[in-house]
Amino acid sequence: MKLVVDVISDVICPWCYIGKRRLEKAITAADEQISVRWHPFQLNPTMPKEGIIRKDYRTRKFGSWERSQELDAKVIAVGEAEGIHFAFDKIERTPNTVDAHRLIWLADQYGCQDAVVEALFRAYFIEGKSIGNQETLIDVGAEVGLDQQAVETMLNSDQGMDVIEKAGELSKRHQLTGVPFFIINNAITLSDAQEPDTFLDAFRQFVDR
Repeated sequence: MKLVVDVISDVICPWCYIGKRRLEKAITAADEQISVRWHPFQLNPTMPKEGIIRKDYRTRKFGSWERSQELDAKVIAVGEAEGIHFAFDKIERTPNTVDAHRLIWLADQYGCQDAVVEALFRAYFIEGKSIGNQETLIDVGAEVGLDQQAVETMLNSDQGMDVIEKAGELSKRHQLTGVPFFIINNAITLSDAQEPDTFLDAFRQFVDR
């Protein structure tokens, strides 16, 4: 039986990156035909277009830079276990993610959505690149084979904005306040970066029918 997993996430959410890895492990272990669709969620919908210096943003959010670093250390440890080498020290700014989400939408039209999501996570969390910057997004698109002109045209228009609005409605329907969030065959929902076995248990509920 074909399974579809809809993932609601933001590309600046480290737990979304971890959730992606764990979902991939489950899909590999399941040995079933499983497709993944990515939907946008903005952790910071009021973020300025140019973003905010990460240290300032995190200090305001968590009360102190020291507390932010403690939380980062915990994520780094979990990431290492999943083969993700988070490099938070390389990240200078917390970006506005609207254009990154629009790039993911465009990638879906070319059948390389998952590859773009992976490339965005890698660019931000491992390479410390500014994924709110148009040049960075054009480079990410080119990296996975997207036509550069198509990416530039999209970024200089309002293409994909309606998808972000529709995704907002989806998030409201499920009363989301955080991500990642997984919807399996429009029936089973899972919150947070679940372990692979949790995904496998959900998959089996359809395969065993």
